[in-house]
Amino acid sequence: MSSPVQQKLMDISSLTSKLLRKNFGRGPESCYAYANGRYLVFYIRGFMSPMESVLIDHGNADNVDISRNIVMKTVLDQLKGIIELEFERDIESFYHDWNYPQNTGMIAIQFEADVIKSGDQDSSDSIALRTLIDEVDRISILVQKKPDKTDAFYISPKMYLVKREGILIQIEKALILKGYEQTLLVTKDELEKSYLHRDGRFEEIFRNPVADIFVDWDFNEDRSIICFVLK
Repeated sequence: MSSPVQQKLMDISSLTSKLLRKNFGRGPESCYAYANGRYLVFYIRGFMSPMESVLIDHGNADNVDISRNIVMKTVLDQLKGIIELEFERDIESFYHDWNYPQNTGMIAIQFEADVIKSGDQDSSDSIALRTLIDEVDRISILVQKKPDKTDAFYISPKMYLVKREGILIQIEKALILKGYEQTLLVTKDELEKSYLHRDGRFEEIFRNPVADIFVDWDFNEDRSIICFVLK
């Protein structure tokens, strides 16, 4: 990756840290940005307020999730214009998720067109991506249904994204229409992550230990992003 791109990623990471600090009252210990093709992904560490720690210690992670989702809407609104200007591309969708036990998080941004030419992958990488898609489909079937479409993307040597489309079942769509979106989001997050961690054969696929698995949904568009961070 060329140095002007690296500089751009460093600048945008620093700005994102500042926006998180401004809106949450504290910033993360670290925030690194990675980009490839149409995706820009931030990996965030050390971002837990004392109040959130107390809530989580008392088994109230759902409340932390709900309050973070509200504040993150503001952060992403502020980020949108800046990032679109910086990368000269329109943003199609935003995703974010948090791992409270490890105090880590991710923000993933999908642009409407490539912001960085996709890095060339050798044939073994393509095989790994195909295997990764099959494994995510297998887990998706255990939890809900096979997605209508699943794609996998290499972001960096330590980061991969999987995008699923057409994943909601009828009962979930009905719950969303009834206004239970937030409850569904929290429940799906817990359930799906437990299956991904427990039943997934991802360490075999990546030939590397997995440090983090993040999942988020865009219910309006019936899409979901899974982000794998390797050790």
